[in-house]
Amino acid sequence: MGYRNLQAFISRLEQLGELKRVSAPVSPRLEITEITDRVCKQGGPALLFEQVPGYGMPVLMNAFGSRRRMCLALETDSLDDIAGEIVSFMEAEANTLMKKLQLLPKLARLGRMFPKTVSRAPCQQVVLTGDRVDLGKLPVLTCWPGDGGPFITLPVVITQHPETGRRNVGMYRLQVYDAQTTGMHWHLHKGGAQHYRVAEARGERLPVAVAIGPDPAVTFAATAPLPEDIDEILFAGFLRGEPVELVPCVSQPLSVPAESQIVLEGYVEPGERRREGPFGDHTGYYSLPDDYPVFHLTALTHRRNAVYPATIVGRPPMEDCFMAKATERIFLPLIKKTLPEIVDLNLPVEGVFHNLAFVSIDKRYPGHARKVMHALWGLGQMMFTKIIVIFDKEVDVQDLGQVLWRLGNNVDPKRDAVFAEGPVDALDHAAPLPHYGSKMGIDATRKWPEEGFTRPWPEVIDMDPEIKRKVDELWPSLGLT
Repeated sequence: MGYRNLQAFISRLEQLGELKRVSAPVSPRLEITEITDRVCKQGGPALLFEQVPGYGMPVLMNAFGSRRRMCLALETDSLDDIAGEIVSFMEAEANTLMKKLQLLPKLARLGRMFPKTVSRAPCQQVVLTGDRVDLGKLPVLTCWPGDGGPFITLPVVITQHPETGRRNVGMYRLQVYDAQTTGMHWHLHKGGAQHYRVAEARGERLPVAVAIGPDPAVTFAATAPLPEDIDEILFAGFLRGEPVELVPCVSQPLSVPAESQIVLEGYVEPGERRREGPFGDHTGYYSLPDDYPVFHLTALTHRRNAVYPATIVGRPPMEDCFMAKATERIFLPLIKKTLPEIVDLNLPVEGVFHNLAFVSIDKRYPGHARKVMHALWGLGQMMFTKIIVIFDKEVDVQDLGQVLWRLGNNVDPKRDAVFAEGPVDALDHAAPLPHYGSKMGIDATRKWPEEGFTRPWPEVIDMDPEIKRKVDELWPSLGLT
């Protein structure tokens, strides 16, 4: 079953030696970032900064910052197991008695996905409204020297479509402007931004709630590239194996995870913009300042002994890389349902999620690699991928050495490069226009005669299997290791 709250996750990490308490006083202005960055790049533990001068709550960092901790956060031995469960749900059939019986446990789990509403919640043990709302009471990080101010970096932002009532849960950074306002950095292509566009066209305020520090499954679900009609809270319930408890907000017509550490309630006004940024982003560069909607707080609620969770982003590898790799493994089977010829996918951390994708396919016909490139650019957030490289099925795309070796050997640049134009990530500073630019596909597969390749294609050098077996048996006696 899921962690009831963030405290339970912290306790589990500590039991397993995956968390280190920092008792020395450390400032949220740059100092926490520098310490966390060093620890993360060394493959170190989660950090709980217990003394943050001027603030009454500890700061949790790097909680998702390793493959093991991502598995612990989602309570699984392997991220591929979650992927398998998703596929199992999608492929559920009930046209025979045996299949109906096999479907029963799936239906039971499906029933546990739906959220449960409660009337009282830990996240509302302390309720501040009106002039008592003060973001200055939170140990919000100023992450990098060039940042435009302090930023809330791990917010779970909840909105509802003004017309359909459909909920969206996303993660959009919040620059703190003053005690009661922040920026609302939702990119043009995100669900929250669409809700705001609809509200703005109607001349209406859009209610917003921000949960800081719900249980780990809810935090991860907020980052997941789900289809627009899939509720992230339902997905979190699937990951947890039990419902997410929600409680109505005290000042807005929304509900929030009841076990959150802190909740910010408020609204964004139609037509209001304010300069936001710069911000040291996951690309390793500062994202450029731009105008974004303004979030006005109407209430701030929190647990009595709240923990403030945050993350930092910058030059990889960092904590967000491990969250992204979890997304890659969990959602690969869904991509395969659309493109069954795909064998594996690697979004290398050096490519900061949207710059590089290495894909192996079961090539079946001339031009197949090009078909896959364009199909991937048409799938959700894969539309942002700047460079897609397609390999044959025998290539291990998780092995960067093998990828680069095949890429260098198999590609004729003029023949095998494909260029396209379309949407690009808002953080792509190299694009000639905001949100719009070019992408490149590279066909690194073996070329076929049907593709106009008339020369012989050489075979890869490999040793005879029998010789390998004999040397394996002889190896311990050679004294070479």
